[in-house]
Amino acid sequence: MTEHTDDGEERTEGVGGVLDAIEDAVAQARAMPMSSSVLVNRAELLELVDQVREALPSQLHRADEVLADADAARAAAHAEAEAVVARARARAAELVEQESVVTAARERAAQILADAQETAQSLRRDADDYCDRRLADFEIDLGKVLSQVQAGRAKLAGRLAPGEDG
Repeated sequence: MTEHTDDGEERTEGVGGVLDAIEDAVAQARAMPMSSSVLVNRAELLELVDQVREALPSQLHRADEVLADADAARAAAHAEAEAVVARARARAAELVEQESVVTAARERAAQILADAQETAQSLRRDADDYCDRRLADFEIDLGKVLSQVQAGRAKLAGRLAPGEDG
């Protein structure tokens, strides 16, 4: 893109435009006979070089701004990524801790259940042994009562037998 200044000179905008103008000046320059050299307008090329020098600081400043913005964005993304990783690690540790707590609780519950079953079985054996002893004692008592009943009946039967006087 070119613009005209107050003194009638053409001015090209931006470094790219000025370089294009330099390229055009060299490409359109008159060739020297029997040489690869060309004749160029010194004033025109020097003016174009000045324009490049004027344009470069603003172009470099814009490039620096873009790089700074890119660096800031990269730093922010890196910080966010680190925060996400830290949160993920904390959550993973929490889940592992919960899993170990759950595993320990299950193991403890299984042990309590096994102990309770063993205790219940022991109590059943003790209760059965107690009942068996009580029934044995009752059987002995009943045997004695049965013997007394039989003896009483035999005595009674002896009195009721014919031929005996009462």
